[in-house]
Amino acid sequence: MPTLNTFKYSTKRNNLFLRVAMGHFATSNCHSNYYIDVVSQKARVSEAKAVAQELCSYYYADTIVDTILCLDGTEVIGAFLADSLSKADFLNMNAHKSIYVITPETTNGSQLLFRDNIVPMVAGKNVMILAVSVASGKTVEAAVDAVRYYGGTVSGISAIFSTAKQCAGLPVRSIFDPNDLENYQSYPTHDCPLCKAGVKLDALVNSHGFSKL
Repeated sequence: MPTLNTFKYSTKRNNLFLRVAMGHFATSNCHSNYYIDVVSQKARVSEAKAVAQELCSYYYADTIVDTILCLDGTEVIGAFLADSLSKADFLNMNAHKSIYVITPETTNGSQLLFRDNIVPMVAGKNVMILAVSVASGKTVEAAVDAVRYYGGTVSGISAIFSTAKQCAGLPVRSIFDPNDLENYQSYPTHDCPLCKAGVKLDALVNSHGFSKL
């Protein structure tokens, strides 16, 4: 089975690593010289819990979260984050409250929608958006628009990795950013210097993983 040579960046948590590979990679929105593999953080219980605990530390007593909207398959992390935010020993206005953990559907036109039975979990609620990464920001912007359309208020944007400090006018809280990676670069698809130099793509990547070329 084709694979990529990845290496790890560690954090202060022993069980939380950022796995990356260097090369020429393409997403649906941009090209980059790094592939960031977060599949283990989404699927492995110990790592998902560590991610949630790390993200939880960004939110203090003035952050209200009624619902966590999970993008890119982050439901396991979202469940641990909801559990952490609602613990009595966490000084947050969510203590002792039940927090909804939901995921949107995507239409053929790439718009996000919520079914009628899910809308009450968004309308009138303070919604935290949880994503794997924020690069171009298009997916998160669509989520912000959807939450507002259905009558909710976005109370935060969280991600494992983000190249942006803000998205849709809201701060983005992430565990990792480009400062963690030496010479990290991201380019618009139509203006990639690697492509212009004739460097072939190593893989196509998305939130599910990679397809090596």
